[in-house]
Amino acid sequence: STAVFELWDDDAFHALSSRAVRLARDTGALALLPVALVYRSGAQVFAGELDAASVLIQEADEIAVATGNAGFRFAGVLVAAWRGVEAEAMQLINAGLGNGAEGTVPALAGYATAILNNGLGRYDAALEGARRGSEDGDWGYDSASLPELVEAATRAGLPDVAAAALPRLEERMRAAGTDWALGVLARSQALLSDGEEADGLYREAIERLGRTRVRAELARAHLLYGEWLRREGRRVDAREQLRTAHEQFGRMGAEAFAERARRELTATGETVRRLTVETRDVLTPQETQVARLAQQGQTNQEIGAELFISARTVEYHLHKVFAKLGIRSRKELRAALPDAEQAMAPA
Repeated sequence: STAVFELWDDDAFHALSSRAVRLARDTGALALLPVALVYRSGAQVFAGELDAASVLIQEADEIAVATGNAGFRFAGVLVAAWRGVEAEAMQLINAGLGNGAEGTVPALAGYATAILNNGLGRYDAALEGARRGSEDGDWGYDSASLPELVEAATRAGLPDVAAAALPRLEERMRAAGTDWALGVLARSQALLSDGEEADGLYREAIERLGRTRVRAELARAHLLYGEWLRREGRRVDAREQLRTAHEQFGRMGAEAFAERARRELTATGETVRRLTVETRDVLTPQETQVARLAQQGQTNQEIGAELFISARTVEYHLHKVFAKLGIRSRKELRAALPDAEQAMAPA
């Protein structure tokens, strides 16, 4: 539901999306379950759980097709945009913009275009996408696209365009009043500020977003703060922020944003290897939950019931856990899990 971009309430998004999936599964509502799964995948995208979101979308698409309904493949456009794999993302984006489509789908495609290209550092293209998402009628992605527009415009050397969008963003975010909303607002305001004011706004953004579930937006705040610090000549401080951003994006699988952070780190004089799928060897919070419950002897079905995910998603997470820990079975979890918990990604 696009209502999340009016309320900006991450706790409600998490609770309602989990409940929707649980109710649809418990009642066997196959017509509603794909919708609930896609809704839940949105919460996981902002939590930085891109792999888990992708699994839910795939399940939704398969259920819909099997029951004779339209598929949900396009729902993966935000996952693809955040991952930053251009070919995959553009295939879905172009599908959303094609055949004279109107309404929510092209607005979502515009928003996804902005995320993808802000990650890739292609700010003119990001600005075009953000404009499509925020100005082509309000189809629910207006509020979401405005922060992307502010970032793209400032990076493209068009501060007047960013400044013109900021009052629209401020009105919506202050009305929501949540840490998610006010954190994104502070981050956007910082892009158009200087000196101590900018520094304070970036710190506010990190503090507020750090209290939320939206780890993807928190990583963006660390990245932007680090970029600003480097341009201010504060290399040591910049490295701290950029390392954090690089590590967080790497765990998520947000490859374009991770590479953007890596380039900035390199510009400070620090040598950093590229983060690939093979180097993302830290368990996410959900993987750790699944692994711990499996270690306790719970079946996939029991784990799924407790975490409000399908048994198939549990199996997917366990497959990732085994690969990251270098083990082959549940029996090996007891010895491997304590070390893994030490390296667990921030909740």
